[in-house]
Amino acid sequence: MKQGVFITFEGNDGAGKTTVCKAVEKRLSEMGYSVLYTREPGGSRIAEAIRQVLLDVENTEMDARTEALLYAASRRQHLVEVVLPALNANKIVLCDRFIDSSLAYQGYARQIGAPEIWDINQFAIDGHMPDKTLFLSVSVETGKKRMDLRGDKNRLDLEASAFHARVRKGYQTLCQDYPERITVIDAEADVQTVVDQSLQEILKVVHAYE
Repeated sequence: MKQGVFITFEGNDGAGKTTVCKAVEKRLSEMGYSVLYTREPGGSRIAEAIRQVLLDVENTEMDARTEALLYAASRRQHLVEVVLPALNANKIVLCDRFIDSSLAYQGYARQIGAPEIWDINQFAIDGHMPDKTLFLSVSVETGKKRMDLRGDKNRLDLEASAFHARVRKGYQTLCQDYPERITVIDAEADVQTVVDQSLQEILKVVHAYE
């Protein structure tokens, strides 16, 4: 590839982002591509420390704006330490969550407002948007069933169903607002089908840069 490719995976809780993202990483590696899987919040030492604060189930008193600022801070550190160096090395970066998560969770679900969250995060990412975002779409009901099976829940997983419904609606709005960047994948399907469709969409972007 002549340049790195930045791909982000999004979805409401229980969509299977991590499973699909890691499976796609394996497939791309087998095809001979230099690829990096990473995640948000986290992905670097400092960003992972912020993640622990954000997702700790004991931190129920956290203010919504504090939460939004911590996500942006974690994103900035992760971007400069992990994502940008990998892109500069012409790698395919697969990131489990990015700016759209903040827009959906803090902008819409916390009802801070998408424009306010956008401004905070534009300061954090300094114009470094994904080349393609894959939104793994599942209903709130399916997501909850999968989270219940997963067992180990974080602070946001434990939010009320109305919160998760707002997250879902927020993502739907983002998909409508950014159709050229965000591709919707039906994640109600079996894992292999979702992986195959995700890989196909990523290869379209990769081939455009070859």
